[in-house]
This record gives sequence, structure tokens and C-alpha cells, in this order.
Amino acid sequence: MTTSAISGTGPTGRPGGTGPTENSMRRALKRARDGVALDVTEAAVLLQARGADLEDLAASAARVRDVGLQEAGRPGVITYSKSVFIPLTRLCRDKCHYCTFVTVPGKLRRAGHGMFMSPDEVLDVARKGAALGCKEALITLGDKPEDRWPEAREWLDAHGYDDTIAYVRAISIRILEETGLLPHLNPGVLSWTDFQRLKPVAPSMGMMLETTATRLWSEPGGPHHGSPDKEPAVRLRVLEDAGRSSVPFTSGVLIGIGETYEERAESLFALRKVSRAYHGIQELIIQNFRAKPDTAMRGMPDAELDELVATVAVARHIMGPSGCVQAPPNLVDSEYERLIAAGIDDWGGVSPLTIDHVNPERPWPQIEELTERSRAAGFELRERLCVYPEFVTRGEPWLDPRLLPHVRALADPGTGLALPDAVVEGHPWQEPEEVFVAAGRTDLHTSIDTEGRTGDRREDFDSVYGDWGALREAAAPGMAPERIDTDVRQALATAADDPTKLSDDEALALLHADGPALDALCRIADDVRKAAVGDDVTYIVTRNINFTNVCYTGCRFCAFAQRRTDADAYTLSLDQVADRAQQAWDLGAVEVCMQGGIHPDLPGTAYFDIAKAVKSRVPGMHVHAFSPMEVVNGATRTGMSIREWLTAAKEAGLDSVPGTAAEILDDEVRWVLTKGKLPAATWIEVISTAHELGIRSSSTMMYGHVDQPRHWLGHLRTLAGIQQRTGGFTEFVTLPFIHTNAPVYLAGISRPGPTMRDNRAVTAMARLLLHPWIPNIQTSWVKLGTEGAAEMLRSGANDVGGTLMEETISRMAGSSYGSYKSVKDLIAVADAAGRPARPRTTLYGEVPEERQRAAAVSDGHLPELLPVLD
Repeated sequence: MTTSAISGTGPTGRPGGTGPTENSMRRALKRARDGVALDVTEAAVLLQARGADLEDLAASAARVRDVGLQEAGRPGVITYSKSVFIPLTRLCRDKCHYCTFVTVPGKLRRAGHGMFMSPDEVLDVARKGAALGCKEALITLGDKPEDRWPEAREWLDAHGYDDTIAYVRAISIRILEETGLLPHLNPGVLSWTDFQRLKPVAPSMGMMLETTATRLWSEPGGPHHGSPDKEPAVRLRVLEDAGRSSVPFTSGVLIGIGETYEERAESLFALRKVSRAYHGIQELIIQNFRAKPDTAMRGMPDAELDELVATVAVARHIMGPSGCVQAPPNLVDSEYERLIAAGIDDWGGVSPLTIDHVNPERPWPQIEELTERSRAAGFELRERLCVYPEFVTRGEPWLDPRLLPHVRALADPGTGLALPDAVVEGHPWQEPEEVFVAAGRTDLHTSIDTEGRTGDRREDFDSVYGDWGALREAAAPGMAPERIDTDVRQALATAADDPTKLSDDEALALLHADGPALDALCRIADDVRKAAVGDDVTYIVTRNINFTNVCYTGCRFCAFAQRRTDADAYTLSLDQVADRAQQAWDLGAVEVCMQGGIHPDLPGTAYFDIAKAVKSRVPGMHVHAFSPMEVVNGATRTGMSIREWLTAAKEAGLDSVPGTAAEILDDEVRWVLTKGKLPAATWIEVISTAHELGIRSSSTMMYGHVDQPRHWLGHLRTLAGIQQRTGGFTEFVTLPFIHTNAPVYLAGISRPGPTMRDNRAVTAMARLLLHPWIPNIQTSWVKLGTEGAAEMLRSGANDVGGTLMEETISRMAGSSYGSYKSVKDLIAVADAAGRPARPRTTLYGEVPEERQRAAAVSDGHLPELLPVLD
């Protein structure tokens, strides 16, 4: 931005000064009138429009709004939500300089209040609201009060809650069941895991971005100084995690707190970026600062009405016709028409019962008044739910199945708006009635090899994975070539002498090795392999059981996941799972490996039920099951901690967990590869906790997509660090990316899988960088075929995985190497590498003689169960 375009936007305080030049304002207004996309500089100019210029800006913004309402099927409609405001706790660990909502324990005690509202207090407000026809329970509270106030921690302990989020979840369920109101949650900064915990109990959530101006947080005297949860980067991460988790989310900006016009424009563009990437920002609130007594900012003047009107209009232009823009009606005096004229389409929550506890000095207008004032401006006021109509009509993945009956009881099925005369009453919060019913293409484990998949992509390809354009921009930097300056010869010498002494620069150089240097690297890795585990090539007689492929997580590399209505979707019953485990046992298997999609209809006990079904039918079978993603899903659905859930799973029959869902343990890559899968830190937490509980796991890395060798290095270093702390990994499995039907490849973003050079380098460096902590390196015949697997055995690997008996994940992605191998097939892979083969257990122990005899009789497969490919 140049000072010739904008003056008076210096970095020291509120917007002001001499304003933009006449030419820059004229150009920006014309672009707005013409419907041309604005940039940050133009938006900052328009934020300063006043007088006739502001009227011009507002008129063009209103036209954009009207187009959006027409496209949404509600022309001439402005919405609001009839709500009650529940201040669950006014304690907070932050110290915002303008806030009167937050207080301290002593003041609460003197006023006769507890540290939190009790369940009875909450339900009393909610019941009164329901009696008045309210449909939303706006639950607002301070950020993580237990981190600052011992009194908050004591209250939670006394009432049996691990943290504030646990109480929010519990009280939300009671509101749903006992009053019928729909919770809209404003608990402040949430982690990805917090979203998983709360999504099943609330149709929508929210958190104001407020501003992206970091200086207002970092510099002493700034309105957010001393408030850890107000760091803009932290709040943007929350918005992204909400999108990744498919949570309908409310956000917005707080104007007039010392930001410049450019900073305000940047904040609006940051919100648009998140909205476009995930399509989950359901409304954008433009909130004007109002000074309050007894605060550090009591002397700051209120944001002027023209400031608010201009910001509403600019926000409308930035968000476009499909965005929803809201301005709280109680924060203006009586100028409703000006806000409507500037492009709002929503008034937000309005309560006939409770005050606005954040702005207690500003009462909400009566709904009748808001109706009349909206009508005077040419609009009909219609009631909506806390979750916007677009998300009501879309349903999954935006609404958890357990919430659907509650939402549908209050929603007009045609418009998604609220039914004004709906009876607001409680309904059970429970799992869907039909669970573990066999459905769909349950023969996919065999027909994938004979008939193939129905199509190369899901019908919701263009929406379920987020915005492909934004992903291309995010992926581009990570795919740029890396420059390597380290001497490969010196790195090879270090590796040969002692691979544990390899520096990161040396390791990175070796990951780039090619030609004779790569050959030398593989020989070194093979020598280390021989010294560590000998020449035996191990394999396991096992069966994959993927119990469902229904999943709405939106992993962009996954061709396995289907919607429940897709032609290739299926779910196995518990009996079918047990039947397949029994078949595997009869064929000599020592293990079943069980994973599935994150099916929204499965009950919270699903994973326990699956483990029990197998153990009940085949007590001696080792249950290797449930990826860290499934562990988190199970924990959040049952309301357990990860540790509690894993303990219960172990009691149900879980013996070990697959270390899948790791992909690349670098969020820079993960958030391109996946939309809603767990972040790297959560994967590490799950695996480390499992190890602490005596539950061993494998470890994996999927590579060859939007990653680079530096990501492989970081991933392997992370695994080595975990192993040195816990000792719980049994093996490391290389998983070359299968690109053929992967959405991220079909969208033109990823590479077409790794090259053979990549495969050799990754296998060799896995051997060296994980030595001596993880002794077993497995190669994947499913992804590389027999010849490729044999080559990896010459590059440091010592294990060829298992018979599998069925394999649908890689086959759905386009792997051409079949769904299973017989025991003789696996021995042939070892023979091709010039090495002996021997069977193993999951934990790399000796296989009992009885199991070996059973496998020898069947050769690890039966043609009538598992037909051989031509």
C-alpha cells in the first residue's frame, strides 16, 4: 500500500488522518460498483468512505447482498436467532483491556455466585427461554479459566470435570435433552481435539477473530497485551481447525480498538481466506467497539457509526453474495436502516429473556421493533436457528447424526430456517438407532479385484475436500526443489561409520542421493540391516478387515472413503467382522488388522464392540486395530480421555495399534493432504499414550505427494525420538503414495507418487535414521509389487508385511498389485532378494507350531474365499 493512496493509516492508533486521495477513492468505488474483486489496498481505501462516497459504497454492497439472498432462495429476508445468553463462567485467563464480562473469583463470591453457573442455574435459564420460544442457547465463557484461577480448577474437580470443555460438553447435552434448545458454543480458543469433543453436542460454535494486527497483542498498552488467547495466529488456527472439523462457525472483527484501516482490511481478507478454504464460516460479525467504565480502555472513543457502516459494506464486498454479514442491533442506537442499507443480512442472536452479558449496558431491541424496522427498510425478518440454513439443509458432514433429531425438530425442512411455532422440548441425545447393520458393497474386498470401483471419485469431490484453488497455493511452496550443499561423500562416510551420528544436513543430502551415491547408500543400509536383525525376511499371516469405508473426514489423499449413499460404500456387521476373523484363523492367521472410515453413525462403543466380537469368536487372535484417528474419534464420541479410551479398548481385546494416520508428521504437509484428520501433535500424543499403557504400535510414513525430503527427515527424527522415550514401536512401514484415484492428484495438486529413487532412498534412510531404536523396516508389496519389494529388501528392509487376505484401501486408490499374497508368494519375494523367509507374530515373536501348520495347509489363502487373480 502506498501513502499516495492512503494516508492517515499510521501504525500508532485508531484510523484517522487526512484520508485517501480522491483518485484512489474514485477508483475503488468504481471497482466495487462494477463487482470487481477488491484487494487489501482498495478495501482500506473504502473503509474511509464518508458522505456521498459511503452511500455509493453501501448501495453497491446492498446489491451484492441482494444477489446472494436471491440465490439462497430467500430474497428480501433478514434473519435473526431467538436466543438466551448463558454466561457459563466469567473467569478467564486473558486480560483484554476493554472487557467487563470477565471478573475475578472474589467478586463472584461477594455477589453470591459460584465460579461456574451450576447445571440447575443453566437449565433454569434454558427452560424459561424454551417457554418463550427461544431455540438457541448461546453459551459464552472465558478462556481456560482453570489455567489461571485455582478456584476454577477446584470447582471443576469437585464436580467431576477434567477441564472446562468437559463441563461445556456435559451441560450442552443436558440442554439438548432437557430443554430442546440448540447450544451455540463460544468457549474461546479450542484445539482440534476440543472441536472433536464438542461437535457432537453443538450444531454451531464461534469465536471472534477480532483483528489480525499482532502489534495490538504483542506491544505493551495494546488492547490484547497479556492475553495469550488473543494472538492472531492462534485465533486463525482455531478458525482453520473449525473448518477442518466441518463445524459451522461464527467469527468476525471488532473495529475501533486501535487498528489501522489496512489492518482492518487484512483481518477481513484473512476471514475470507478461511471461509473459501473450508466453506465453514457461517456468518461474519462486524462489531463496533463501545468503551466501558472500569476498563483500561474507558477513555477510548466509541467506533463511530460511519466506521461501522463502511466496514459492513466492505465486508460484504469481500465476502461476496454467499457470505452472511451480521451487525449486532444493540450496539447501535436506532440506525438499523443504515446497517441494512450497507449489506447486512442478519441481526444475530436476540433474546427476549436475558441481557447481553458482554455488553450489559446495551439492551437488545424487542423483536417486534426489529421486525418493524426491518420491514420499513423493505425486508422481512425471519427466525433462523443458531446454525445457518445452508448447513441445516446440507446435513453431513456439518451436523453430527446425534444432533440431527434436535435440529430437525426446530427447522423448516424446505428452507432450513426456524419453524417459528415449533414446540421447543427436549429429545434424547443418543446414537442412531441402526448400528452395525450390514450395508452396501460388502463384497468389495473381493470384487475390487474382479469388478473394480464404480468411479474414480466421489460425487461430492468439488466440496468435501475444501477449496482446491486455495490448496494449490498452500502446496506450491512445499513442492519447490531443495538446494543441497552438503557433501554426499562425507555423509556416506558418516553413515558407514555410525549412522546415529548423521547430522540433519548429512541426512538430507543422503535423502537426495542418486546414481552411484544411492547405490552406495543402499549397500550401507543393507549392511546395517544385516548387523541389526540378520538375513531373515519376516512376514505375517494376517487379514485386513476394513469394517466400513463410510467417512466424511475429507482426507484428500484417500480414495477409500465414501459417503453412505455412494455406490462403493459399505459397512460390515459385527457378525461379518467375526466371520472374517474366523476365516483368517482357519487359514493360519495370527493377527487381524482392523481399520475403517470415521462413520458418523457408528456408536461410541463401536471400536470396543469390534474388538470384543473378534475375541469372543477367536480368543487367540491378536487384534491389531484402530489408527490414532480412530482412537481420537472413539474418545471424543464417548467423552473419554485418550488414556481412558485406550485403557478400555485394551480391556475389550485390543492388543496393539497400527501407526497409520501419520502420513507426514508435519502440519505444513498434513493440512494439504487432509481436511479434518488429527494434527501431528495429537498423533504423537495418542501413540505415546498407547506405549505408556503397554500397547505396542507400528509406525508409518506415506510419502511422494506434496512433500519433500526435508519432511521425510523430520518425520523419521520424530519417530526416533518417540521410540527413545517409549520403546513401543514394533516396526516402521514405508507407504509410497498411490496417486491414481487420489483426490489430491485428480485435482492436479500432488505428484504422481514417489519414484523408485525415492523409494530406495526412503527405505535406506529409514534403516539408518531409526537405527538402533526401531530394528524392523517393512516394505509394502501392495504398493510396490513383488519386484519393488525385493529391491527394498536390498535397500535396508527386513520385512515384507503380511498375506493380508483382503486389501481395499490401496486397491481403491489404484494399486495394481492385488489384494493378498499366499505364504509361498511372500517367500518368493524373499527368494528374489536372495534371502530366507520366516513367519512372525505382530510383535516379531516366534509363531506357534500349530499356527504354522494351519498356514502351511492353506498356504495362507483359500481360493473359494479369496479368488486368485488371473
